[in-house]
Amino acid sequence: MAIRPIVLYPDPVLLRATEPVETVDDDTRELVEDMVETMYEAPGIGLAANQVGVGKRVCIVDLSAGEEQGMLCVFVNPKIVATEGIEAGEEGCLSFPDVTLVVKRALKVTVEALDVEGEPFTMETEGLMARALLHECEHLDGYTFLRNVSDLKKALIKKQIKKRIKAGTWVATE
Repeated sequence: MAIRPIVLYPDPVLLRATEPVETVDDDTRELVEDMVETMYEAPGIGLAANQVGVGKRVCIVDLSAGEEQGMLCVFVNPKIVATEGIEAGEEGCLSFPDVTLVVKRALKVTVEALDVEGEPFTMETEGLMARALLHECEHLDGYTFLRNVSDLKKALIKKQIKKRIKAGTWVATE
């Protein structure tokens, strides 16, 4: 296992849709292990493969940030098949260090995916787990949480990021 560098916005890998995983194999499992280690080190509660520079449709979520056994959820080729309700809530993102935004997302989500053994499963979830899963799937689709805020807010955030890049302070959590 290895901690991988976290890709920061506006890196192009974050703005391209990821490719489906053809076969869940040892390479996929190694990617997942690296993602888990990277996410826990950051620390964070979710991570998409393109956030570590890999254009594959894989994401992970652990609301305990590694503090509780059995909380890690791995999603290979996740597909959101149903949503219900709406809720506004604060979100952060490892690819946007020190930036938080209030984002409206579905309250309940149903997702179909494969696990790390390549077995299909369906999960129905709500609240923070639904929010985190939608956030990560948005990454896999080539979007960031900036798309969920007003044009004015988006412009202000982008301006702040440009200033931080210029100042050398736009650095991923390690």
